[in-house]
Amino acid sequence: MYAHILVATDGSELAGRALDHALGLAKDLGSQVTIVTVTEPAALVGGGYGAVAGTAFDPIPELIEAQEEAAKGLLAKAVEVAKAAGIDAKTAYVNDSFPAEGIIGTANSVGADLIVMGSHGRRGLGRLLLGSQTSNVLAHTKVPVLVTR
Repeated sequence: MYAHILVATDGSELAGRALDHALGLAKDLGSQVTIVTVTEPAALVGGGYGAVAGTAFDPIPELIEAQEEAAKGLLAKAVEVAKAAGIDAKTAYVNDSFPAEGIIGTANSVGADLIVMGSHGRRGLGRLLLGSQTSNVLAHTKVPVLVTR
């Protein structure tokens, strides 16, 4: 039924439930699994310049590096969960992208025929500013989406 499942994660509890569900489905169906995480454009997260001891300081390169390290760690943990479930999962990291766009783009590029994701990820102001990435994926992809809670 589904030969290649893409599961999106942001490290939240709901994303963990989505991963567990995707892995169980993949095991039952013998599907390939790709786990993706996306980091937003650094200018949105850190934004701008600040003064440090009278010099211009651009925090963006350091923020990008921190985002990449966090994403690698998150994906490594997800791969360990997959291994424990008996699944040899691949990973994808999309940087400098809005999450919905990165998820849809990755699904298309790896040939996924199902996207699994949590009903929402971040909380508070970040969720309010960015809107529901799950809703955006549902609205803009042609790939079936399984939303977990």
